[in-house]
Amino acid sequence: MMNSRDEQTFFNQVYSAVFPVLFRVVLRIVGDQESAEEICHDTFIRFYQHSASLPDADQARYWILRVGKNLAFNLTKRRGRERNAFEKAFFEPRRPSRSADSDTLEADTLRLVREAVELLPKTLRDVIVLKEYGELSYNEIAEVLDISVGNVKVRVHRARERLAALLEEKNVHIPQ
Repeated sequence: MMNSRDEQTFFNQVYSAVFPVLFRVVLRIVGDQESAEEICHDTFIRFYQHSASLPDADQARYWILRVGKNLAFNLTKRRGRERNAFEKAFFEPRRPSRSADSDTLEADTLRLVREAVELLPKTLRDVIVLKEYGELSYNEIAEVLDISVGNVKVRVHRARERLAALLEEKNVHIPQ
């Protein structure tokens, strides 16, 4: 059993190691810094409340990434439902802007990619977000999702294929 000083040290070590990765993953999912910071904050509050049940820093890392990812996806789903309700209420379909400004085009492309990721089945969406946005290794993703490394590789491959097809349908070209 850890004393309060050991618990605080454990929390601080895990926070320092995991926060940057968690923030990148959550930011890519939700798309804005303020929401990403709030989700990370909520995730670490939950971690602090449950840290005694996690045996080591690796398990804590995977737990934190899993919780943060789920909170971020929940927020994007809620936003989507709210946006749809708003559009239905005012009968105004969304129209993407077609400005020649490169910043606008880049933002539009990022939005289309994020929307395409959201269209993926959960099993494929989870692995591609952790791989591409979280920059986790196949082994780390396998730990976070509690699946085999082989399964992770297959899912990442399928997710990339599906994303390419979805983006091609929307006529979006992503430079390599």
